[in-house]
Amino acid sequence: MILVTGAAGKTGLAILAALKQQGVKTRAFVKDDEQILSVRKAGANEVVVGDLLDADVWRLATTAVSTIYHIAPNMHPQEVRLGQLMVAAARAIGNCRVVYHSVIHPQIREMPHHFSKLKVENVLFNSGLSYTVLQPTAYMQNLLAYLPSIQNEGVLPVPYPAKTRLSLVDLQDVATVAAKILTEPGHEYATYELVGNRPMSQTAVADTFSHILQRPVEVRPVSIDAWEAQARAKGTDEFTIETAVSMFTYYAQSGMAGNPHQLRYLLGQNPTSLADFIKRTTSG
Repeated sequence: MILVTGAAGKTGLAILAALKQQGVKTRAFVKDDEQILSVRKAGANEVVVGDLLDADVWRLATTAVSTIYHIAPNMHPQEVRLGQLMVAAARAIGNCRVVYHSVIHPQIREMPHHFSKLKVENVLFNSGLSYTVLQPTAYMQNLLAYLPSIQNEGVLPVPYPAKTRLSLVDLQDVATVAAKILTEPGHEYATYELVGNRPMSQTAVADTFSHILQRPVEVRPVSIDAWEAQARAKGTDEFTIETAVSMFTYYAQSGMAGNPHQLRYLLGQNPTSLADFIKRTTSG
């Protein structure tokens, strides 16, 4: 039995679906009853509901589990504590393997949600457990939030300059690799960066949309102040806003560059290109 934490998020649902295709039994760890249906539809055989900060729920969730795929909720203020509880639960049951869903370049202190993952990696390295660390870059799926603006107005509105160069990855490729790592031997103590493409400027991203959609698309940078105002209007909490602003500021200064070689090796084929991702998600 494989336990998937953070299972109701887009990453967790993709992992559950990929494992279902492999015929693997999974248990989803979710925070409330409203998430049960979505993880069941994705393929979870069992569901545990509770707080990731509750050690008692961890003991229940890890009963008869052989492997944990740990995904922390996005930009969680206590991610390190979640990692400590996860490792403690894995050690308590014995002979448990952990696959940790980290992030590319977790050593970047300027982005707190990246640096927290580095601290969790260190906890895992010192745990005595068998582990694998996956470090995906930002998902191509994140661009779907801009799709209405792209399709209706021909505008890609991003909270950093048009010249900002980012490497992206298709979540479906990440899920395919995660299922592979979870179901075959030989990946113990490995750390894999999962990157779909070499860094592209936002202008190049807009041009790719323009080519596929056959209409002009331009980048329109959104100021940080405007982004914060929109986020607060949507009810986003201050910790998430502050963390996201740190990320956007870092992107504006340094971008986020990665290399797709490791993902190509793990997939056994070229990763999904941005053009192919756009074709797949906009067709029909």
